[in-house]
Amino acid sequence: LPVIHCHLNSLLYVSPASHLKTHQRIHTGERPYECDQCGKTFTRADSLRLHKRIHTGERPYECDQCGKTFTIAGSLKTHQLIHTGERPHECDQCGNAFMRASELKIHQRSHTGERPYECDQCGNAFTTTKHLKLHQRIHTGERPYECDQCGKSFTRASHLRIHQRVHTGERPYKCDQCGHAFTTSGSLKLHQRIHTGERPYECDQCGNAFTTVSYLKIHQRIHSGQKLYYCDHCGNAFSTADYLKIHQRIHSGQNLYYCDQCGKAFTRASHLKTHERIHTGERPYEETYQCSKCTKHEPRSLKKHQRIHTGERPFECDQCGNAFATASELKRHQRIHTGERPYECDQCGNAFTTSSSLKMHQRIHTGERPYECDQCGNAFTRASDLKMHQRIHTGERPYECDQCGNAFTTASELKRHQRIHTGERPYECDHCGNAFTTASSLKIHQRIHTGEKPYECDQCGNAFTTASYLKIHQRIHTGERPYECDQCGNSFTTVSDLKIHQRIHTGERPYECDQCGNAFTRASDLKIHQRIHTGERPYECDQCGNAFTTASYLKIHQRTHTGERPFECDQCGKAFTTASGLKQHLTIHTGERPYDCDQCGKTFTCASNLIRHRRIHTGERPYHYDQCGKTSNTADDLNKHQCTHTGGRPYDYDQCGKTYIFLSALHSHCRVHHTKLMYPCDRCTKIFWSSSSYKRHQQTHIGENPNQSRFGDRSLTTGSQCTKHGRFKHFHTRQKLNSCTKSKTLDNQCHNTSKQLECYQCPNRLWSSFALSHHQRRCESSTSGPNSTSASDEKKKTHCV
Repeated sequence: LPVIHCHLNSLLYVSPASHLKTHQRIHTGERPYECDQCGKTFTRADSLRLHKRIHTGERPYECDQCGKTFTIAGSLKTHQLIHTGERPHECDQCGNAFMRASELKIHQRSHTGERPYECDQCGNAFTTTKHLKLHQRIHTGERPYECDQCGKSFTRASHLRIHQRVHTGERPYKCDQCGHAFTTSGSLKLHQRIHTGERPYECDQCGNAFTTVSYLKIHQRIHSGQKLYYCDHCGNAFSTADYLKIHQRIHSGQNLYYCDQCGKAFTRASHLKTHERIHTGERPYEETYQCSKCTKHEPRSLKKHQRIHTGERPFECDQCGNAFATASELKRHQRIHTGERPYECDQCGNAFTTSSSLKMHQRIHTGERPYECDQCGNAFTRASDLKMHQRIHTGERPYECDQCGNAFTTASELKRHQRIHTGERPYECDHCGNAFTTASSLKIHQRIHTGEKPYECDQCGNAFTTASYLKIHQRIHTGERPYECDQCGNSFTTVSDLKIHQRIHTGERPYECDQCGNAFTRASDLKIHQRIHTGERPYECDQCGNAFTTASYLKIHQRTHTGERPFECDQCGKAFTTASGLKQHLTIHTGERPYDCDQCGKTFTCASNLIRHRRIHTGERPYHYDQCGKTSNTADDLNKHQCTHTGGRPYDYDQCGKTYIFLSALHSHCRVHHTKLMYPCDRCTKIFWSSSSYKRHQQTHIGENPNQSRFGDRSLTTGSQCTKHGRFKHFHTRQKLNSCTKSKTLDNQCHNTSKQLECYQCPNRLWSSFALSHHQRRCESSTSGPNSTSASDEKKKTHCV
């Protein structure tokens, strides 16, 4: 036969010449044979004839084994290879075999990377013309295959056929291990990889493996940051079209999947299906998705759950180095650095990093609290909050510190607690440099600098930096004290105050000073105490420059400049700068002396006086002046003594400029030289230097004896007379108390031996603390002299007398 040569691509064709003519139509684009039903054109007449069988339904070639019919003999021949199992065309690189040579040729392009068919609109390339044609329908929007039941259209006939199985319920592909059925063989193949654990597609950057190449492709967009699908409502970008479609349901509110039992709505059918298992209790993946370490079932994310046990955190932040178990957690974390808050509340304008946070925030406006405790009735906005609350009733504390053994109800509380041991304070204030263990503590602290106090009391107008402080403050108005001590019945507004109070009963003082060993019930008390050693006085008065260790001391001091005395006695009208001063003053009216010395029985109105008094019995003199070696039992006495060395005279009168070491000397000066400070009696010519003497004198005009109820005898009208009587008549003359003629008229002040002070070095008993202090110095000087021996006890006693 003659050989005919094509001048365009150098191919050789054997006669007849019509073959060459038909071939050249590929280059010229000529398609002279057109279908009169659909308008499709062909280069050959037999191709048109075979195409018309689609419209007529004619399938003249039938398989004698399965009865399937075909339009051409070649299709029947290829189909019969399915029954024989013959695959004559084998790939020499991977060994895969195919029934058709064209299939082998297309397959080999996966090894060579050849993609000869390119889209002229987007540049994507494909291995076959069929795939290119299907792709171009994305640009043209053509969907020629329409479902006659729901009207949905598709780009491929195979997609329509698979879709119709949704209406018919047909699932011809069944898993032989778990019985699940699927509409396509590809879905079955992917499902079987769950049982086999096969993940053939691995990411070359992080090593994660996937069951499908499409999942790998989507995953790789995490590393590249590629987001091809943009929402035209809010501008958010997504890595897949499915994610965009699901996201758009948030804006449209359509295509939601509702649970017919509780009414909850979902944007995905898979989420609805998973949710319904809560009501049915179904666990379809009991064995497949059961964690081998904690027996928890995680049908959707078993691998992610197992990272809790392994500690694996493959997703690392490139800015701060924090690592996370999932890519979604990393994405949410990165919004901290970028400041992105894409979810905004349409009522108050607050923005959030996640949609779930926005949804929970909106419950503040709606008041919705869907999660209720079945034991106490408290309701919560989150299921996690309810779960943590229920641990109060059960007492469960599953998170334990491995260093001190303290247990906590949540992992976050344990994490915060562990920072006490590690000293980690990751949240630093950019104003003052103070660091904190939690972001919330930093946020509250920053309100000190900004002055922001968003929580205001609706009764008195006071504002606070936190809602908890406001809640505690409101208990002042309501009188609520929900925390009661089970030992003494005292109640408190906060659980921390109760805990600190209980240390009075237990004697616990967990905060110890490492310099002097003093222990305290509160950490704040220890911090203030340590300023004694460091000399730190951070709170300075802006008027006189005096500095103080605490803000409360500064506030009290500033009242000396302002003249403010907010605490007033409701019986006599006297006002005080501190509540403790008012409390101590009230004991004058009530006669209460609650602090009792356990050695001599003397009572006091305040605890500090009792502490100073006890030093008389113990001989303790804790205040020492290092220049002359003098010791004192009170800081006030030591300060006065220091003035004799330094020449300081801290008390001055602004009218005449006179200065004094002692406050009593200043008072005496004012009485002598400034007559306006005298108290003249308006009934007689007597003048008094103190208001107490003036009041006592006025009672004599109205016939009252101010000391009658105390002494009962007008011969001893004052306490000083009683003291002198006791010193000179009894202690100096050694007169027996029961033989004293005034024993019936004196109250317990003179004749009550239980209130006399006993010397700790000798058996002598003295009446006043001043006499005892003076007496003990004489005893110390006599015992420490050069001639003192153990045999001189009798002489020492004589000297003491």
